[in-house]
Amino acid sequence: MFTPERLVLARRRRRMTLAALARESGISSQSITAFENHRRIPTPETLSSLAVALRFPVAFFEAFSATDIRADSVSFRAPSKMSALERDCALGVGSLALTINAWLEDRFKLPRPNLPTYPDVTPEDAAERLRAYWGLGEAPVPNLVHLLEANGARVFSLPQECLDADAFSTIQSGTPFVFLNTRKSGERGRFDAAHELGHLILHCEHRLPGGRDSESDANAFASAFLMPRAGILAQDLVNASTERILSAKRRWGVSAMALTYRLRAMDLLSEWRYHQTAKQLAQMGYRRAEPDSSMVRESSQLLAKVFEALRAQGMTAGDVAANMKIFPEELNEFVFGLVPVSISGGGQLTAAARPELRLVTAQPAGTGRTIAADAAHLRKSSRRV
Repeated sequence: MFTPERLVLARRRRRMTLAALARESGISSQSITAFENHRRIPTPETLSSLAVALRFPVAFFEAFSATDIRADSVSFRAPSKMSALERDCALGVGSLALTINAWLEDRFKLPRPNLPTYPDVTPEDAAERLRAYWGLGEAPVPNLVHLLEANGARVFSLPQECLDADAFSTIQSGTPFVFLNTRKSGERGRFDAAHELGHLILHCEHRLPGGRDSESDANAFASAFLMPRAGILAQDLVNASTERILSAKRRWGVSAMALTYRLRAMDLLSEWRYHQTAKQLAQMGYRRAEPDSSMVRESSQLLAKVFEALRAQGMTAGDVAANMKIFPEELNEFVFGLVPVSISGGGQLTAAARPELRLVTAQPAGTGRTIAADAAHLRKSSRRV
């Protein structure tokens, strides 16, 4: 069996044009077009050549069609500036993540969505309401990836071909998905996660995001969510010096520029002081990075525990990937590098450290055992900022 939609998905996932795939595989672009359009079926030898070029197992192209994600249901940053290859690659990544999530949900009971929506209030009010709803008070937000997962969002990392998309989110069949760039600093990664949370809260499934205003709203939400007004006021940061800002940013787990902008938005910095501070921070290297930052990049706790449970059942990384019709290296790109992969020449396995999450292995119906996250425990723990 050959599924043409899988060939289209694989090509887009690899950010390849028809011409590029033709060069890589040695198969003509006319033939590839015919395969994708249901007009011809590739021979086993041809399909093998395409699979090698696209770095997917042959079995991937023989599975059922994956769920398509519409571009207008995704919160892309500046979508009008994205190339067709960039957009299609991101959508392909999203479709594969849905496939991975469906496989996991078939075997485990994952946390159910617990994200209220506030489409008709200001971003500042929405951030305050969500903090109250999740019981966060005015303290710094704990590990944001863990918090999202505990409240039912599925968080995946972006593969390297898709990093130009920065970060994006979508809601599919009521389940929120967030995709994060893992090459940024810990502080900027947290802001990206909060930004996408803003889209999910403000621009819900029935109010599709789009345009400059939606991006500004998501930024404002992220700023207010990570740096609540009452908590910032309690720190007495009126006309704070650059040194004071660099000290305070560590408490909130945000970038120096994000805190500076928040202080200006709250009228705690004058316009002149804001520009002077921003200029000084840029000269110190804080415009695009966080020099000497010790914050660890947030990763997935839920996925780590799921893979731990699967290993306890005797499933290797290769077994898990094979069940999903992909290679372990491909799976690793989506799960923050949590799948053990072989080290060339060493014959050893390596995996990222796994934070603690209470999960119970799923069993067949009737046994009463499930896999579940204690959301209240997560909201109160893992405070690493």
